[in-house]
Amino acid sequence: MSESLSPSTENPLASSAQFVKGVGPQRYEKLLKLGLVTVGDLLFYLPRAYESLTNRAKIADLKANDEPQTIVGEVVEIEGRTTHSGKDLVSIVISDGDPMVLEATFFNQPFVANRLSYGMTVACTGKPRRYRGHWQMNNPKLRPVDQSVIDGESTVMPLYGLTEGLHADAMRRIQKEIVERYAVALREITPPELVIRRGLPRLTEAFRAVHLPQTLAEAQLGRSRLAYDELLVLQVALGLQRRDQQVQGKASPLPRSRMVDERIRRLFPFDLTDGQVKAIHQICEDMVQERPMRRLLQADVGAGKTAVAIYAMLVAVANKHQTALMAPTEVLARQHWRTFQKYLMHSKVRMEFLVGGMSEADRRIALSEIKNGTIDLVVGTQALIQNDIEFANLGLVVIDEQHRFGVQQRATIRHKGLDPHYLVMTATPIPRSVALTVFGDLDVSVIRELPQGRKPVQTAWVAEEDRHNLMARLVNEMKSGRQLYVVCPMVEESADNDVKGAIDTAKLLQDGYFADCKVGLLHGRMSDDQKDEIMNQFKTKQLDCLVATTVIEVGVDIPNATLMVIEHAERFGMSQLHQLRGRICRGTQAGQCYLFANTASPESQDRLKFFCSTTDGFLLAEKDFELRGMGEFFGTRQHGASELKIAHPIRDIEMLEFARHDALELIKADPGLQKPEHSGIRAAVLSRYGRKLGLAGIG
Repeated sequence: MSESLSPSTENPLASSAQFVKGVGPQRYEKLLKLGLVTVGDLLFYLPRAYESLTNRAKIADLKANDEPQTIVGEVVEIEGRTTHSGKDLVSIVISDGDPMVLEATFFNQPFVANRLSYGMTVACTGKPRRYRGHWQMNNPKLRPVDQSVIDGESTVMPLYGLTEGLHADAMRRIQKEIVERYAVALREITPPELVIRRGLPRLTEAFRAVHLPQTLAEAQLGRSRLAYDELLVLQVALGLQRRDQQVQGKASPLPRSRMVDERIRRLFPFDLTDGQVKAIHQICEDMVQERPMRRLLQADVGAGKTAVAIYAMLVAVANKHQTALMAPTEVLARQHWRTFQKYLMHSKVRMEFLVGGMSEADRRIALSEIKNGTIDLVVGTQALIQNDIEFANLGLVVIDEQHRFGVQQRATIRHKGLDPHYLVMTATPIPRSVALTVFGDLDVSVIRELPQGRKPVQTAWVAEEDRHNLMARLVNEMKSGRQLYVVCPMVEESADNDVKGAIDTAKLLQDGYFADCKVGLLHGRMSDDQKDEIMNQFKTKQLDCLVATTVIEVGVDIPNATLMVIEHAERFGMSQLHQLRGRICRGTQAGQCYLFANTASPESQDRLKFFCSTTDGFLLAEKDFELRGMGEFFGTRQHGASELKIAHPIRDIEMLEFARHDALELIKADPGLQKPEHSGIRAAVLSRYGRKLGLAGIG
């Protein structure tokens, strides 16, 4: 059950669902498979979709055309037989009280008869045709209906996620009992004036509208109320956390002078873009304050966010403060370390690389130097937030690929010194609506433009029958001096499926299409030294083609590698495909990315077509979030789960904007949520987010 809409402890919502009328021990076992334990769990188990019965007609009024039509009637005859051609035929005769009847016929579906009984009222949807003086539908959609549909009161039917042995009509009957008997026990948590302001129904009415709607519009309004409540709780929690950071946090001001600006810019072998300059200005405006900076820097692939982070870190060092950059993986941390070494080789900045795989002796020395202030700048992984690490004077923390960390990690590293300024960044563009939910505690800077001279990647989905021609073209391209990545989703081919592995692919290419080229192999099972050696060979053009897994998603920038083939592209999300494609947009020559995909799914096909149609990472991210979900907001890496059970930041953007506005007003008027009318929202915030976000202010 959603904690954000908690019932009072005195009501029966916490009681076992087994004792609800229509459930019983056997059906309860089915509900348990869906995670439905209590009455409240059932109440908050919302329909996954609705089926419209708006094109409903009486049998006598049916029309023979290609438009599906729906009739509601009683099963008066069930017959099963075998046709002359040997097919199993089930014939269901349905009457709606008129002398004319409808025959629903099903071929090779004998199980249909087992789901029906004489006298059962059903909805039957299909394309009608006249046959021997009566109406007939072949293989129509047939399902039992509720009394509200029978009486003509409702034009929609809720569709729930089910499990084996639990049928749709039984689930609808159970939910009807739940709503009519138990929904009155719900306690409102949203202040009444906000419900009225937003034109939303009361909570009990909202659940009735969601589970027992008479129209689709009614169901949507009910769901909007539940989404609003969930988003309001989240936005209040994020608003309180932000307020706590502003009120309680105290950081050292880290100003930049013109001299510092000039010195830093001289370290870069390129001119900063307008987008980078704007982001740097916003960051420096924050860092000069005594209030700790809390800023998210997001940029499209190749837009140069790392240079902005280096600039900010050098401002901290110029102010005689330590700074640290934390990456989610050792591969990414090592990439950053090389970048820092490259740009700062002629500076006096004292640096340290800190990862989990260090020897005890090296780690002990590094920790000592960090503690006594000998080290200015540290690059590492989550090893940076271990309890044995102490900074002498930590002024700025940078966390890369923020979406792989959670608020809890951000809170942990925040206390590793005198409350430092805080910059988090990601090359996975995030739609504004998602940023408001995932990063509501942060200000946001965005870099969209690519550095001057960069050209967008041309992307094409290639049919399997065109593979030979493409490979021949790629050989010619490599012979002319260009280099190629071939990306596989797995290291080795799995016995359970037909997915190509990097190891086999590299061998097949070297022995086949690319026999006259030099092919290398890179994957996550290799040691760091092996990876470094292979990447160095590729960088120095000793290799023409590098077959790799997604370990190259974030890797060494090789401007000459402007070609990419992605095998089984259907197995990747669009944001990940965009990250991979970003490996070949590092030079002045336009990159070319080719996708191979074996999918019959219309959704997957649409996704790949959309990916090929644009190189705008923000558009792709919005589509990806909409299709694949956001992952867990405040966890570490539990992608696929979501803190939001009802609301969706993109589809419910209007409710999200309302909730954010109302939450900020609520906190401003009653910072501790101490007023009696705010007790419900206060309890919900503490229950769901109090520990995760460290909300001491209302504890």
